[in-house]
Amino acid sequence: MAEADKQAKVINKSGTLKMDDSVAATKTRQDINGRNMSRRNPRRNRRNDDNGAPKEFDTITINIDRVSRTVKGGRRMRFKALVAMGNHKNKIGIGVAKGGDVTSAIQKATAKAKKSMIEFHMDGETICHEVETRATGADVLMKPAAPGTGIIAGGVVRSIIGLTGIKNLISKSLGSTNKVNIAYAVIDGLREQVPRDEWVGNTGKANKKAAKESTTKVEKKESK
Repeated sequence: MAEADKQAKVINKSGTLKMDDSVAATKTRQDINGRNMSRRNPRRNRRNDDNGAPKEFDTITINIDRVSRTVKGGRRMRFKALVAMGNHKNKIGIGVAKGGDVTSAIQKATAKAKKSMIEFHMDGETICHEVETRATGADVLMKPAAPGTGIIAGGVVRSIIGLTGIKNLISKSLGSTNKVNIAYAVIDGLREQVPRDEWVGNTGKANKKAAKESTTKVEKKESK
C-alpha cells in the first residue's frame, strides 16, 4: 500500500503535488474573502439569462449615415442610425440618434425607439382604412389589401411594416426619398388608424348594436 501511494503522487516542476482528478472535481475556487468564485456573477450575466424566453420586441437597423459638422479645428465626423422596433402585433416605434461610432449610434436609436413606441388599430391582418400622411417632404400613401396580397411597399415602409402584424398592405412613397422622413410618415399613418366601429358612418350602427345587446341582457334577466 505504501508503494502504491508513492506511485500515485506526482510532483510538478514547482515542487508541489499534482492533484488527482477525483480530488480536483470536489475543489472550489475561492477569493481572498473566502467566497466561492465558481458561481456566476448575476449582474454580469443578466443579459444572457433569458431562460430561453423569446424577445417581446424585435429591432432592425434601417439606415446608417455618416454625417459631418464643421468646427474650428476642422470637420467632425459622426454616424446617424435609424432603428425600428416592433412586437409583430400592433406596437411599433422608430428612433434616430447620432454617435461617435456605429455601435453607440444604434444603441441610442434603439433606446429612443423603445421610448417612442405607439399602439395602433388593425383590421385583421391589414390596416383599417386608406391614409396618406406627410412628414416634411416625404408623402406616404397606404391602402388596405385583401388577404393573400402581401406587403407591396418600398424599402423603408417594408422594413417598418415587417415588424408589425400587418400581412397585407399596398403603399406608395411620394415626394422626398429621405428615409427618416418616410419612416416618420409611416408612423403617423399607423397612428391615424381608426377602427371600423368608430367611423362616422358606422356610429349609428354601433349604437344600435349596443342598444340591442343591452335589451337582450335585460330580457334574459327578466326571464330568469
